[in-house]
Amino acid sequence: MKKSRILMVIGALLLGALYFLPLWKITLLAPQYPEPLGLNIHITHLSDGVQYNDVKNIDLLNHYIGMAHLPTEENVAKKEVKPFIEFTIFPIVIGIMIAFGLFVGFKGNRKWYLYWIIIMVLLGIAGLYDFYLWLASYGHNLDPNAILKITDPVTGKPMGYQPPFFGYKKLLNFEVYSYPATGAYFIVAGMVLAFIAFISEKKEIK
Repeated sequence: MKKSRILMVIGALLLGALYFLPLWKITLLAPQYPEPLGLNIHITHLSDGVQYNDVKNIDLLNHYIGMAHLPTEENVAKKEVKPFIEFTIFPIVIGIMIAFGLFVGFKGNRKWYLYWIIIMVLLGIAGLYDFYLWLASYGHNLDPNAILKITDPVTGKPMGYQPPFFGYKKLLNFEVYSYPATGAYFIVAGMVLAFIAFISEKKEIK
């Protein structure tokens, strides 16, 4: 089997890590919490980021300022929130891209290597945009009957609490960090291997 095909197959298989590893992570630091609070975002669920019950504690804090409940299994079971449709769609999409990548790898068509990469880039952009909309919705669609309501001193309107899409942001007395998690790096690694396969295939043809 050619080196380029092996690289393409490995690149596609690396996406399988997303079924086990988080894709994104949000960390909150505040004086009243000795340990940071963390939220890991997977393609199928949310998980504690730093310590046990992080997701539950963050959900309680969010609800205190009027945010909707997070779509945890417990909240969904109580019918307090609907499950994210993304948690159903993303695993299917990843499975399709793995299968497509394996097909491309075994077929060994150089053009299809590039097609796979382009589709992955487009899916990545769509996923990030969806993530941004999710953060905006949670941060601005607040319950008017929330226990804590703070008005923006500049606009006079209720203050929004949208977490940062990427990087750092100060929200009240919380320092919030939002960065890709391990699963995202597996995606990048898979795409890099696919690109190397694309380049290698041309050299092998020569």
